[in-house]
Amino acid sequence: MQIGFIGTGSMGTILIEAFIQARVLAPSHIHAANRTFSKVKELAQIYTGLHAYPTNIRVAQRADVIFLCVKPLEFKQVVDEIAPFIHDRQLIVSITSPIQIEELEQALEAKIAKIIPSITNSVGKGASLIIAGSRCTEEDKQYLQELMSGISRPVWIEEHWTRVSSDIASCGPAFLSFMLQEMIEGAVRKTGISREQATTLTTNMIVGLGELFKQGKFTLQSLQERVCVPGGVTGAGLGVLEKELSGVFDKLFQETHRKFDEDRQQVIDMFSEYEAEELR
Repeated sequence: MQIGFIGTGSMGTILIEAFIQARVLAPSHIHAANRTFSKVKELAQIYTGLHAYPTNIRVAQRADVIFLCVKPLEFKQVVDEIAPFIHDRQLIVSITSPIQIEELEQALEAKIAKIIPSITNSVGKGASLIIAGSRCTEEDKQYLQELMSGISRPVWIEEHWTRVSSDIASCGPAFLSFMLQEMIEGAVRKTGISREQATTLTTNMIVGLGELFKQGKFTLQSLQERVCVPGGVTGAGLGVLEKELSGVFDKLFQETHRKFDEDRQQVIDMFSEYEAEELR
């Protein structure tokens, strides 16, 4: 199976490197293009055998499965460029949440799926979200399951849950990293501990915490109860968090959904504009 990547920005590169390093894909089975050709050439120099192309059309002509790793407002241009070279046996995978499967099914003859990866997939951990389009066969679904299982824990979702699921699985590492960074800075400001030592303690704590959950030793609630001795220091700290963080994630999800709706409208307008031009 020949796998294509159109777009080798941050997430496209993460996927390529994760698949290669996990030995899910050999570099010789990967065909990639980027609008800045030098970026994809660098990948080919690192991973001998990877096919780097200056145009998206070459990827469309050579790959059986094609990951579209481009920004929402670049989608229509890329789709129009490759559409004449796409056939109904190919599988197109979008990793861009504002682009709907139905829109791609209308624009391309191929089978369509959507996968939302996470930066945690770069170390073979975390979830990846998968949505299958109406044309995908059971074999296609099984292939995607096996492919993503090599670098993640695949979770199949319905498309209308894409945004909130992405907030947790894909954006979540950045949200939690910000909170941990705030904990480190607070410790430095209020106690004088060195930033290096506070960072070491925090990062090792989060690694250990993840292992506890992985082994199923605790739930989120039971862990708090186990650590929090009645009348102790942990309880005092949790009291502050309960007071200060109450409602903050309500606001976070409200804002991410607002931005998603804004992006969706831009995509709708973009597709409508192109359709209007085609009718002229």
